[in-house]
Amino acid sequence: MDCLSQGKSYIERITPDEIKVAQAAGFEATSDFSQISKVDALIICVPTPLDKFREPDLSYILGTMKTVMPFLRKGQVVSLESTTYPGTTKEELLPRIEQAGLSVGQDAFLVYSPEREDPGNPDFTTQTIPKVCSGQTKACLEVGMALYGQVVDHIVPVSSTQAAEMTKLLENIHRAVNIGLVNELKIIADKMGIDIHEVIKAAATKPFGFVAYYPGPGLRGHCIPIDPFYLTWKAKEFGVHTRFIELAGEINSAMPDYVVAKIMEALNLRQKSVRGSKILVLGIAYKKNIDDMRESPSVVLLQKLSDLGAEIAYSDPHIPVFPEIRNYQFDLQSVALTVDSLKSFDCVLLATDHDGFDYDLILKHSDLLVDTRGRFDEKLSNVIKS
Repeated sequence: MDCLSQGKSYIERITPDEIKVAQAAGFEATSDFSQISKVDALIICVPTPLDKFREPDLSYILGTMKTVMPFLRKGQVVSLESTTYPGTTKEELLPRIEQAGLSVGQDAFLVYSPEREDPGNPDFTTQTIPKVCSGQTKACLEVGMALYGQVVDHIVPVSSTQAAEMTKLLENIHRAVNIGLVNELKIIADKMGIDIHEVIKAAATKPFGFVAYYPGPGLRGHCIPIDPFYLTWKAKEFGVHTRFIELAGEINSAMPDYVVAKIMEALNLRQKSVRGSKILVLGIAYKKNIDDMRESPSVVLLQKLSDLGAEIAYSDPHIPVFPEIRNYQFDLQSVALTVDSLKSFDCVLLATDHDGFDYDLILKHSDLLVDTRGRFDEKLSNVIKS
């Protein structure tokens, strides 16, 4: 909050200039919840993680609602943007707003409109990405569309909050399942001596009926590894076992172990073990060209390699110091990529392929290079595709 108030941004892809423009238009960051009574719209966009049993954790949504309820007033619209299971808005938010003495659809308006963004993609902005919108009543939908229509070019109305919640899950499950498929094909292709990246590029020339997905070291980000399990949990209420979704989750969750096995195999061929080897992980953000580490498979790989006795290090131009994050504690700083630093490692692992890396330098001066992103030619003597 203090950072924003000073016109500074703590998120790399949002510039200080954008913060200052927003401030000039009236933006103010505050932790004073009594200010809620002065605004017309409340947009709730908080984390929805899984608990240790892989069940939905709605504590952030419910905690937020508990905090705002004393300050709700007539005429306001409450919009939930967090990804969640179908029924959350109706089952959890609706009764709480009514407990505040407000009739939804008359006194106050309840909306579900899932967040959509592609961090690091300059081709799409909040304004240009179509916005799915739903309302608890017809009046709620009309108010929600009026709210978002002020800043988004195209609003996509759907018939119910449950349909909108399911829409968001479908978007992410579609990606999770297809990534699971291509990760499995990657393992098969590797056994057959086939470059899966060459196959994907060739298949992508088909102008219809095919969408290219690419393998990697594991499912990543704060949405794709988590959101499918919101639906698997809810489906059990209706006696449905989501086998397809859960199988994709198993495949994707196993990819870090597959990468570690490839590293072990490659080091063994050089008469080295993982224990005692110096291993550099290139890229610890969950996707290229951003500074977000949430659910990054790179962090899982760092932990697994460390547990095996490797001397680990990382290089990431977007994350100079390893931050404090849940479940992982590393006292590390990003290593500058130079001829000498690259030569000092027994193995270099490309986990996140930032455009800012000097790939010619990496290729030329890495004794052993394990590539999980298809950046290098596996026919080269020092390159192992994983």
